[in-house]
Amino acid sequence: MDIAVETVTDIVLRLRAIEVKEGNTDPDSGSNPIDDGSTDVLVSGTDDATESEVRGVISGLDDDSRAELLALLYIGRGDMEPEEWGEAVRFAREREVAGEGALRELLRTPDAGDLLEEGLDAMGLSPELPQA
Repeated sequence: MDIAVETVTDIVLRLRAIEVKEGNTDPDSGSNPIDDGSTDVLVSGTDDATESEVRGVISGLDDDSRAELLALLYIGRGDMEPEEWGEAVRFAREREVAGEGALRELLRTPDAGDLLEEGLDAMGLSPELPQA
């Protein structure tokens, strides 16, 4: 595996930050956050940079790293076994060519951060991540 564990760890943390966000639960916000009970902290909004940061990090990876990131997702999700690493990477490259690449799949997969962490663990790599 060529993608750096630190890179995967960074993406895991960013994905988890997105996963805890909710839809708009305070549509009339605009007052003091203390008055609102600080509910906007966990709400996705148009000025939320978290998803764009994840998009930037993943888009900034080279083709091989994006394929390996997606292969980790497949292994973490149980679609493939660690012994099938080469096949998982080949399948991920095919998905990327078909326009269904890592960015799209990771952002649409519930608990993608946890699944990537499980993929790393299955590959025998244990990053230092805070527990979800």
